[in-house]
Amino acid sequence: MYGTVARMRPKPGHEQALIDLNLEWRRDRKPKVKGAVGAYVLRPDNKPDEMILMAIFADRQTYRANAEDPEQDRWFRQMREHLVADPAWEDGEITSTG
Repeated sequence: MYGTVARMRPKPGHEQALIDLNLEWRRDRKPKVKGAVGAYVLRPDNKPDEMILMAIFADRQTYRANAEDPEQDRWFRQMREHLVADPAWEDGEITSTG
């Protein structure tokens, strides 16, 4: 499996909009995206002004195909409107699961 983690700082009052966009992605995009396994949003206890997005795909190829899809870019641009700055991304192979 392959995935990405994005550390994000929502604009004040925009946290729910980011959560709603993730739910929308799961409902509308995920069924269309080959290899999409899941997407999760976490709010760290020690950094309540941040959110962490985790997206998991079957492999690097399906991850890249989604990342290069114009529909995914439109979704990202909607997400970006609710952030203070661009997310800090970390992509990589998922070596174990629980």
